Amino acid sequence: MLSSFIITSRETLEAALVVGVVMAYLSKTQNNQYKKTVYYGIGFGIILSLLSAFLFTIFAGGFSGTSEKIFEGSIMLVAAILLTTMILWMMKQQNVAKNIENKVSAHITSSGFNTVYSYGLFALITVAILREGIETVLFFGALNYSSGISLFGAVAGVLVAIAAGYMFFATSKNISLKKFFTFSSIFLILISAGLVAHGIHEFQEASIIPYVVKEVWNVNPAVVQEGIYPAMHEKGAVGSFLTGLFGYNGNPSLIEVLSYLLYLGIILYVYFNIGKLKFSKKTV
Repeated sequence: MLSSFIITSRETLEAALVVGVVMAYLSKTQNNQYKKTVYYGIGFGIILSLLSAFLFTIFAGGFSGTSEKIFEGSIMLVAAILLTTMILWMMKQQNVAKNIENKVSAHITSSGFNTVYSYGLFALITVAILREGIETVLFFGALNYSSGISLFGAVAGVLVAIAAGYMFFATSKNISLKKFFTFSSIFLILISAGLVAHGIHEFQEASIIPYVVKEVWNVNPAVVQEGIYPAMHEKGAVGSFLTGLFGYNGNPSLIEVLSYLLYLGIILYVYFNIGKLKFSKKTV
């Protein structure tokens, strides 16, 4: 039961938090008309996840070995790209938050949101849900062959993760728009950077990208008994949670570390560059 709970809570939480950030953003900027797009994305993502589970059941073993690594790595990189577009969009809107917070709704509604953004928002939510759904299917496929799946544990994990996502959405209403933009941007940047590094890791395991140096460091605690991992091990209770949410790896390769740092470097450069542009202009 615990294994099923950990899998669904970990996989659902990331999607729930991304949805929570988007919903909080739309609420704080009073662009509630786009919430339907989020709901459609959630629904479509769930449908595609169920479809992937159905296909996995029919073609058991189709997503295993190298093909599984390639497929999962591709999904992670696509999710990182879509999440990055959301981050860049929020960076642009932060210009408004710092100068005219009380008038932000009218400003953004008239000049920021459009149909293209609506489609992008739909794609972001759909892929966020689908990615976690596919990972859940793959993990449950492996778990079914080892210790079995607990329906109660799986449902409980989903409900706990949804509750955590809702709590984030609810508490964010009391945070100023400027602080919300800063916090949510940093949070999403860390998730996206983790997706990039984790996607690279999957391609390395599929022998598509070389390791160069397989382990830059190894901070994973020693495993005393095979199959039972310490909490802070990347496969342990805490470590696996951080792996699913931020792409944590206790023994990353050189390419993983470089890809993570390169992504952060580019995003931070854009962030501070946008900041300079904001301070050099006067808001009407």
